[in-house]
Amino acid sequence: MPTAEHIQKGDNINYTPTAAVEYHEIVPLTSRVGVALEPIAANKTGTLATTGVWEMPAATSLEIAFGDTVYWNATNGNIDKTDTGVPAGFATVAKATAGTTVQVKIG
Repeated sequence: MPTAEHIQKGDNINYTPTAAVEYHEIVPLTSRVGVALEPIAANKTGTLATTGVWEMPAATSLEIAFGDTVYWNATNGNIDKTDTGVPAGFATVAKATAGTTVQVKIG
């Protein structure tokens, strides 16, 4: 029978970027986002958080309700509700239209 070997818990993962990443920078992955827990030099391994609630920049003139699925828009550098970005998670608080940030449960 096939077996598996535990590598790490998964709340944080090892990540090797091709370009430098700043501390707490939002890192779009293929199907989710991570948050850098340290500055990571290009082609060096560092740590990304893959769970938790993070306050992130959000598109202005956009209302986000508690529980809305949200996406990272890499072009605009913010969270929005358009399913053309990388899935980021869901909003854990409502954001009024004039708000500039939203709390997001990633993972």
